[in-house]
Amino acid sequence: MRVLRMAALVAGLGLALAAQAADTDTWKLPVAVKKLDNGLTVVVSEDHSSPTVGISMVYHVGMRLEPQNRTGFAHLFEHLMFEGTPDAPKGTFERVIQGGGGVFNGSTRADYTNYVASAPSSALAPILWLEADRMKSLDFSAKNLANQQNVVKEEIRVNVKNQPYGLFYWTSLNALAFDKWANKHDGYGSFKDLDHASIEDVKAFHDSFYQPANAVLGIAGDVTPEQAFTLAQQYFGKIPARALPERPDVSEPLNTKPRHAEETDALAKVPALAIGWKMPPRGSADQVPMMVLSQLLVGDDASRFYQGLVKGRQLLLSVRGGVNFPLGAGSDYAGPTLLGLFALYKPNATPDQVLGAIDQEIAKVVDQGVDEATLAGVKTKMLSDWYGGLEDFLDRADTLAKLQTLWGDANVANRMPGWIEAVTADDIKRVARTYLTDANRNVVVRRPVAAPAAATDPAPAK
Repeated sequence: MRVLRMAALVAGLGLALAAQAADTDTWKLPVAVKKLDNGLTVVVSEDHSSPTVGISMVYHVGMRLEPQNRTGFAHLFEHLMFEGTPDAPKGTFERVIQGGGGVFNGSTRADYTNYVASAPSSALAPILWLEADRMKSLDFSAKNLANQQNVVKEEIRVNVKNQPYGLFYWTSLNALAFDKWANKHDGYGSFKDLDHASIEDVKAFHDSFYQPANAVLGIAGDVTPEQAFTLAQQYFGKIPARALPERPDVSEPLNTKPRHAEETDALAKVPALAIGWKMPPRGSADQVPMMVLSQLLVGDDASRFYQGLVKGRQLLLSVRGGVNFPLGAGSDYAGPTLLGLFALYKPNATPDQVLGAIDQEIAKVVDQGVDEATLAGVKTKMLSDWYGGLEDFLDRADTLAKLQTLWGDANVANRMPGWIEAVTADDIKRVARTYLTDANRNVVVRRPVAAPAAATDPAPAK
């Protein structure tokens, strides 16, 4: 969740590829995988079309595994990873990567934290040295901790407290929909919890999760697998693996009765709804059909919800959402997630009217299914987006590293198009009927605070 602070160097490749159903006609991404003796997994996609590389270091820990009573800690720790080490003081990352015309960034999600960079291929070795260095140790200082506590709190002020709707379609909706603390707490964090984070917390988190056995290194671009594996061994191979803490069971069943909450918003001008349905587990037979159904219902301006409720019935001013919205895509979650919607509705409409119209659109899918032409169009859009997300070397490295982390298989990048193509109209009806039910639905209504009546002067005495 850091902001890019430098001019971007786009390490890309124009694919100019049409998505085809037949395997013989489908472009296949080159993927090579190797696990070092200490547990670090390295994924490489060789492509010499540009003298650049994309690099992604993904750690299998995010908001879901941060310590209890330390909400926002995983995000805070992501910031601390840019505060320097004993061997590479604060500012070294900027000088090395920006100095070569590259970019870098980081983000925290429910199930992972990723650190990405793009640069000329000649900078690959220095960047890997920097990544290995901060895997080994950080500058664990009270000054750095206090500095980043203030930075994260300012992000919360800007993105939550001082914004209309304030990400309630993530924080409030999760708090309502889920039962386990790991899934329901505010991953952005409270000021109280952030202030209580200590140097001991930082060291324990680094020792537990920031280690080779809990990480995947993705590299895409102008490098051979042999070169990349050699460099990874050179810089990461001597970092010892440590025992990983036991992962808690964060699974939850579908809800059995609807849940509803209401909030007010002093900054909002029109009322809003956040709606979420619990989704199938990652890797289940229903996951990809749900991704296709999500595209059909809320993927873009051609979707059923937009056409039916914004343009047709004119109940909504806007609607957006999807599986794992707003923290990622339908393919990059490991624990429980939602198909979430965020909708602004017209003041002369009611929440019940909006929910009724949404139910009608879902019922059409359950009862009538979807015609082959519409389904083909939805798949074509998804395939275009999937291949497009693999063009840029940075995005490609990040996608492969995340798939290896969450699915245990970077080659999902090549399998996903076939899985999308295989989804049938019956699959769409099945998942709509199973997951998009009233019993599994969670709704948060957020209403504007009514403006106070204007003061009037008393009538003059006669």
